[in-house]
Amino acid sequence: MRVEVCSDLAAVSQRANQLHAERRLRALVGVGGDGTAAELANRTAPGVPLTFLPAGTSNLSARQLGLSARPEDALRTIMVGKAKLLDAGTAGGRVFLAMLGCGFDADVVDRFHAARSRSPGHHISYWSYLKPILRSIRTYQYPEIRVQCAGPDGEVDQCQGVCYAARWVFAFNLPRYGWGVRFARQADGADGLLDLMAFSRGGFWSGLKYLAAIEMGRATCLSECFHRQVWQVRLVSDEPVRYQLDGDPGGWLPVKVEVMPGRVTVVVPPE
Repeated sequence: MRVEVCSDLAAVSQRANQLHAERRLRALVGVGGDGTAAELANRTAPGVPLTFLPAGTSNLSARQLGLSARPEDALRTIMVGKAKLLDAGTAGGRVFLAMLGCGFDADVVDRFHAARSRSPGHHISYWSYLKPILRSIRTYQYPEIRVQCAGPDGEVDQCQGVCYAARWVFAFNLPRYGWGVRFARQADGADGLLDLMAFSRGGFWSGLKYLAAIEMGRATCLSECFHRQVWQVRLVSDEPVRYQLDGDPGGWLPVKVEVMPGRVTVVVPPE
């Protein structure tokens, strides 16, 4: 193998696209967390083979794909692994691999990244989220989010549930959420659908109740939980509400979220 190392995202993406077009690329290896994986997926053309060496705080996509943080395992994956087509979601012109969160968790993510930008180079861990979480618990007001689902042709699907009112909304391509919680256990990154989960009641105590139900695998049994597999969904609010993509700030509502079947090619271990 001929190896090229680059730390500039724009340069490495351009080079990977070029090598792929010339049929000379075995794999573009992203070393980092979910943010790195999402950036490479966004910056490369469909079909560019990606694989990841987990090295970030959050590695949901790599964990779901069975990718190890051991360089020896990464080498084996590159040499004898197999290419797998993975769905992706898109929202606001950005591709996401694992999930979209709207509401409270997006508020936490925005606070976390604002604090991180004030201290560049500072080592981060899951504990770094503690202060943003506490601040959001004290101040977040849980505005109503209206959920409107549509079919693959963009037509509103009456059977999917129209204008469902929620306070927490998530769209999963892969099952796991932060800290490795298996939030949407039924989500499959290769089924051509996103798993939508929306919860109708706001507030800290409702959030704890939902988290406990998720841990027990019973969230979809709650009458307050709206769960559907969707092709497209539009999220709207009359008040300012943020959304996040794979743990990075995404933007503000309204936003259209849709699945992109087979958008990403990943190289995974042969087993």
